[in-house]
Amino acid sequence: MNHLVPAQAGAQLITLVIFITLARWYVVPWLAKRERADALIALLWVNVFRYVALNVFVAQRDGFPISNHGALEIVVGDVAGAIIAFTAIVLLRQRAFAGVVLCWLLVIETATDTFLNIRGGVEEHLMGAASGVTWMVLVFFVPAVIVSIGLLAWQLVSRRHEPLAETAQRNSAPLATNRLQEQ
Repeated sequence: MNHLVPAQAGAQLITLVIFITLARWYVVPWLAKRERADALIALLWVNVFRYVALNVFVAQRDGFPISNHGALEIVVGDVAGAIIAFTAIVLLRQRAFAGVVLCWLLVIETATDTFLNIRGGVEEHLMGAASGVTWMVLVFFVPAVIVSIGLLAWQLVSRRHEPLAETAQRNSAPLATNRLQEQ
């Protein structure tokens, strides 16, 4: 009996449950205390490192039985996600609404990418074939991306009526008070 398939699937499921629990207990309350833009930025950072998918080429060379097309599909989707996430962070740091648009694009891109990767993995019988770094990426990083995207979508929907940041007037009031106190 091949124990690699249930081991990988079980490890991914356990990691997903743990990350969801961590998100519920710690991340959700922490996000609620942040401005909308800062909450979105925090969730985007996980996705910036999706270029780790480039490892699939090394894994393929070392015996991971993925086709060239499958490897390229993974890399293009994840590198595109990383670029979208980083660009959204840059825009949100400037409090530009275009950052919110890119967040939505990232949610859609990641959902599509995840579906295509699962479909491709099933078609190529890849479940249980990963080892080394590839196994670690699939078991720990992929669930982190999935949870971060779920939280990102939730923040985009639940906080859609909030401004990206407090008004400049509110932000400048404490500075003016501090300057008066210093004099």
